[in-house]
Amino acid sequence: MSEKRSWLEGPQLPGENDATGQVSTYPGETFGVPKEGPGSLATLFPRMGALLIDWIVCMVLAWLLTLQTDVLGHYSTLTWILFLVWRTVSVWLFAQSPGHAAVGIGVGRIDKPNERVGFVRAFVRTFFTLFLFPPIIQDTDGRGMHDRATGTAVVRVR
Repeated sequence: MSEKRSWLEGPQLPGENDATGQVSTYPGETFGVPKEGPGSLATLFPRMGALLIDWIVCMVLAWLLTLQTDVLGHYSTLTWILFLVWRTVSVWLFAQSPGHAAVGIGVGRIDKPNERVGFVRAFVRTFFTLFLFPPIIQDTDGRGMHDRATGTAVVRVR
């Protein structure tokens, strides 16, 4: 019988989400992904690189649009909106954003690896990403809170 814990105690790491007494030997082992190479879970730095690339592209687009009109809102608001649309649509249709593609990673489902992420998962995942903390706070598999909430993972594609 497991002992009752309070949420105030925080996560029980390592292995909070692993089977009892079985801590994964590498990130993604519990999902059956390889340890290295294509299909393995991406580390934090390529994920942050992809985020930075996509954010800069959206900033440039927002700046260009606000030069023409202010109907769509201020530069910073428009950057946020563009990022939400940019990442949602690209992950939904292509399983990776242009930033992901530039650093060689993509987004996949954990529960059904052969199926696409889908619009709702892509939207929720991107929305959580905009708050920055969900991608930075990771579990023992290196998945951010936004990936855990949507049942996805970022994997290497090359």
